[in-house]
Amino acid sequence: MRIILTRHGLVEGIDPPRFRGRAQLALTALGQRQAQALASAVSARYAPTIIYTSPRQRCRDTGNAIASTCSVESRVEHGLDDLDYGEWQWKTYDVARAQFPAQFALWKSAPQWMRFPGGESLQVLASRTADVIRGLVESHARETVVLVAHDSVNRVILTQALELPLSAYWRLEQAPCCINVLDLREDGRVCVHQINETAHLEGVS
Repeated sequence: MRIILTRHGLVEGIDPPRFRGRAQLALTALGQRQAQALASAVSARYAPTIIYTSPRQRCRDTGNAIASTCSVESRVEHGLDDLDYGEWQWKTYDVARAQFPAQFALWKSAPQWMRFPGGESLQVLASRTADVIRGLVESHARETVVLVAHDSVNRVILTQALELPLSAYWRLEQAPCCINVLDLREDGRVCVHQINETAHLEGVS
């Protein structure tokens, strides 16, 4: 099975950064253009049989652009939902740093030990995304599938695919509408072909 793992297009709260998490955010005008460029790239390079997206609007809208261009179905997969930031939801980084200085420092230095107040840890996110991947292997063993998710979700999936610890979370950048390509082989091995590829977004502004 081949997985084309991507992130949604640009939304409010990426720059300057906020803890977006479970907020329902629409794509900006630039985010919509990024989604269309991503859709064209996926259609030209791959032949996906289905698109799965997080339930967040930004992912559904990005997934719908890909599905329309590739003439396939797009479905919501709740296991791809963004990290639950709990009490930090929609706070700016500056506000979170001021209100929770020790926890903010922990999140930036050792994310594997962090659980957001009233929210999730990376271990919880890793568990539910692993369940998604297991389900895909069972349902789409010889197919190409597109997953449209979030920065945190993609980082965690990639750490697992690369057999890296969750402490490596910050080493894996995920730009809006980037492309990651993973092959899950029948013998259980995973081959990662691309990470955070954005050539298809050149000239999109």
